[in-house]
Order: sequence, then structure tokens, then C-alpha cells
Amino acid sequence: MQRSWDEELPDCCYEEKQPILIKPSSPTPNHMLYLSNLDDQKFLRFSIKYLYLFQKSVPINLLKHSLSRVLIDYYPLAGRLKTQKSSHDQHHDDDDDDDDDDDDGDDDDKLLIDCNGEGAVFAEAFMDMSAQEFMEVSKKPNRSWRKLLFRVDVHTFVDTPPLVVQVTKLRCGGMILCTAINHCFCDGIGTSQFLQAWAHLTTKPTNTLPLTPFHSRHVFSPHSPSSHSPFLHPSFTKNAPNHTLNYYLQSQPLVPASLTYSGPNILSLKTQCVPSIKCTTFEILASHTWCSWARSLNLAPSLEVKLLFSMNIRNKVVPEVPKGYYANGFVLACAQTRVSELIDGNLHHVVRLVQEAKSCLTDDRVSGIVELLDDKNVKTDLTSSLVISQWSKLGLESLDFGEGLPLHMGPLTSDIYCLFLPVVGDSNAVRVLVSLPKSVVSKFEYYMNKFLESSNGVAN
Repeated sequence: MQRSWDEELPDCCYEEKQPILIKPSSPTPNHMLYLSNLDDQKFLRFSIKYLYLFQKSVPINLLKHSLSRVLIDYYPLAGRLKTQKSSHDQHHDDDDDDDDDDDDGDDDDKLLIDCNGEGAVFAEAFMDMSAQEFMEVSKKPNRSWRKLLFRVDVHTFVDTPPLVVQVTKLRCGGMILCTAINHCFCDGIGTSQFLQAWAHLTTKPTNTLPLTPFHSRHVFSPHSPSSHSPFLHPSFTKNAPNHTLNYYLQSQPLVPASLTYSGPNILSLKTQCVPSIKCTTFEILASHTWCSWARSLNLAPSLEVKLLFSMNIRNKVVPEVPKGYYANGFVLACAQTRVSELIDGNLHHVVRLVQEAKSCLTDDRVSGIVELLDDKNVKTDLTSSLVISQWSKLGLESLDFGEGLPLHMGPLTSDIYCLFLPVVGDSNAVRVLVSLPKSVVSKFEYYMNKFLESSNGVAN
């Protein structure tokens, strides 16, 4: 039976036993863990939700056992968030450092991790669907996919367990693995590092980890207070207006647009900039996506808009961040220009803007951003911005728990942020996923694919 991408999934039947807490299999450090200013941004107060589809299930008891083992090394994920207000009388060890994602009343309070070993939430379920049937609808997430991840009944984001896992067995013997990992604990590199460690211990239960996580976050502590006010980096703002482009977009029902570009597709796009400028796959695709986004929304030519995109800074600061650093090690680079410059077809100019945004993130600038974030009135500027998160080079698609690589991996949900996703089986391909108002999705797809008309067809 052919299914459409927006078709409601069958209901999941949970096992007789309720979801359980998986605790570390041996004692772990019990202390309060400092969050750096990069971790403690309001912008990151949500969970990163991944979905993996596997052709063959891994025994549940094996997954539970290896999760319990990996939580020894990744013990903060077995803890709980606390506000500094609620934990003021507890010891703070300075040497060691949607639904469940709603903002809460403690929005302005500093967050800490109580490494108490309480455990990760683990749920088991069954769904009357085959892996092949799910592949037919895996192009775009839809709201019914939320049933593939157990919803923990909590009142605030702070109360949400930092790691929630659901394994859903399928009629064919396959499984869907969904995870929610608190973004305050780590970034995309960290989520991939944890998942690969879990998979490693599932297939090699007696081995040690190839990369030991480093949990102290003081490498991104603000330096001694400066005598001047920190520079307000363009990716941040104070006193943003209420009625903005972003507010307008989120006030409407959003529909996901998903387009996959092969290596030859991307090379064809790059030829629009050669020989005047050389660029990476990310630079050309981000620039093209930004231009297509602006065109499809029919924005005023004089409007100043921004492109925000994540930049790994582990190798950009002095001293260099230790290997295995398990926290948020990125900042948002910012390119900005008027809409008129995005819609005039001069793609190599836009690529230069993206390259300049990357190159300006020096060690001094990163230190300034960390210091700037001491001011809780500073927020990520989402007023008229497209935000791109790069997932395509994190190794997320190479996860193997012993029964083979996934048939599909992607986000559990789609929102207004744009994701560059890996394509299983094609390391040179990139899938672009972003949600837009329904009325503009077809225009966005048209502008995204227009450059392919003279080559080898459109992306799908």
C-alpha cells in the first residue's frame, strides 16, 4: 500500500512494563557540573531529537545493558538539570566540571547539571508497520512521528530528563530508535560522539571507548572581566521587537520542504562561482538556500536579513579544547545583507559573505561572545534570520549497533530552523530540510531546483 509522507502513523503499543530509568552500571561522580555560557543560552533550551530506522532489531536487553555501561562515561546524561536558585545550598565542584521543550518560569536562572545518576528514560513499543513502509514516508517528518518518542510528563524544560530513548519494534523485525538529548549538555558533535560510543559498547561490550568524554566546561568560562562592554556580535540582539519576520512565520502552520542534492548536483551549483571564487559544499549550499528562502518569502528588497549557522570552535580557541570535549563547542556565525542582494542572482557575492562570517570568528571574537553571554538580556537574533544547522558531516548516518547501518536517519521533528542532513549510503550528498508556510513551499522548492533545469533534473 502506497503511503503519503503526511499520513498518520499507526499508534505505538507500549510494552506491558512502563518506561524505565537506565542508570549507570557502576558508581559515577556525584556533583554539580558547571554549564558554560555557551551551554546556558536560552536558544539551546530544547532537546535534539534523532530518528533511526534499522532493517533488523537489536535485542532490547543488549541495548539496555550497553546504555547502562556507556552512562558510566557519559554520566551527566544520567543526571538532571537544576537552576542555580534551586541548588544554591548544594556543593558546586569548580574543579569538575514540542512539548517538553517549553520555556519555564526559571528562564533567567543559571542552569547546572546535578550528576546524581538518576538515569535515562528508556521506553519500548511496537508499531504495526514495516521498515519498507516507513521508508516510503521518511522523506519528511510529520507530527504523528512524535508518538515514536515517549513523552515524559513534566511541567518545565528543566524537569525534562536529559536523555530519553524509545525503541519501537516493527512488524518486519526491524526497529526505529528515537533519542532526545538535551542541547544544553552538548552540541551535534557531542550527540554523535555519545551515540557512536553507545553503539561501540553494544557491539564490543568488553572494550573501552575509543574516545573518552571530557566533561569540564571551564575552557569556555569568561576571562577576567574587561573594562569595556563586550562587542555585540551580529548573531545576537538586545530588546528585539515582538512583531518580526520570525514571529510571522511561526504564527502560521508550517510544512516541511525536503530536497536532496547529490555530489554532481552540488558540483553543478559550484560552477556558478568558478573561477571567481572557490568554496566548500556547505558554503555554496548555505548561500543558495539563503537566497531561495528570501526569494520564496517575497520579502521587501530593503529588509536586512541574516544567515546564522553553527561553527565548531574546538580548534579555533587558545588553548585548544581537549579531545572528547563533551559540551557545546560552537557559536553561530552571522552573514547579513539586504534582501535585494540575495535575489539579484549574484551567488558568488553571497558565498563571500558566508566565508567572511566564518573567517571573522577568531579566538578573540569567540572569547568576546562568551563574555557577552554573561548578560542574560542578550539573545540569539532570530528576528529576520535563517538558521542553518550542519548535521551532514557528523557521522550520524554511520551508527551500527551490530545489525547493520540504518536505512534512514534524520530529525524526529521539523521546525523553522534549516538542517543539512546526511544521506545514508552517499557521503557526498546532502539533504536540506526546512519548514515554511504552506503557501511558499512550492516557490522555495522551485528556486532551490532552478539551477538544475539545464543539467540532470531536480532534487527530490
